[in-house]
Amino acid sequence: MHRRTGILGYALAGVALAAIAVAAWVVSPDAVLGPLTWLADDPVRFGTALVALTAIRPVLAWPTTLLAVVAGFGYGWIGLPIGVAAMVATALPPYWLARVGRVRAREGSGVADRLCGAGERLADATGGVRAVTATRLLPVPSDAVSVAAGGSGIRPRSLLVGTALGELPWAVLGVAIGVSADRLAEGGAAGIDPTVVVAMASLGALLLAGPLYRTFISDRASPTA
Repeated sequence: MHRRTGILGYALAGVALAAIAVAAWVVSPDAVLGPLTWLADDPVRFGTALVALTAIRPVLAWPTTLLAVVAGFGYGWIGLPIGVAAMVATALPPYWLARVGRVRAREGSGVADRLCGAGERLADATGGVRAVTATRLLPVPSDAVSVAAGGSGIRPRSLLVGTALGELPWAVLGVAIGVSADRLAEGGAAGIDPTVVVAMASLGALLLAGPLYRTFISDRASPTA
């Protein structure tokens, strides 16, 4: 009975952490920094709540960088690998759903078949790790990248490695915001320099440009071959 009550308490703590973190990100941070600090006073309690937040994040479609912000607030720069691990773990549910259902989706929809086919060709041209890394660097929804990777048949190992590499810069930005309570109080999104986002997006585009160009040239040449 006590064990069940403890598990329920941790789950509620995770929900509370999620609500507090989102409020700090979007609404009125000054009013919620106190409760967030209270959770951070106990590393075990905070860690369990962060795990719960990681688990429910895909359901709520919140940005993955929020996990790094929370990790930075609770653990400081030591929380960087924790934030990266949480961002990698939270990519798995949408990836597996897409991977398991891709055959049925392709059989039932011509659009899904074309999208999956395009994803497979991109993965073949760039390699799974490079494709995931590059698309993670782009400012697109993380869950969309996870679903695309699953629908394209990218292997789990490639997803894990590519996600860790591609999310690392976002994790650094998130932890930097979380480490400073002042920046968190000003709003998480406002703490990200747009120049950095453009630079990461440019790097992602460069990683994809060469393979995509070679694929395009190959397609143009194939009808006459």
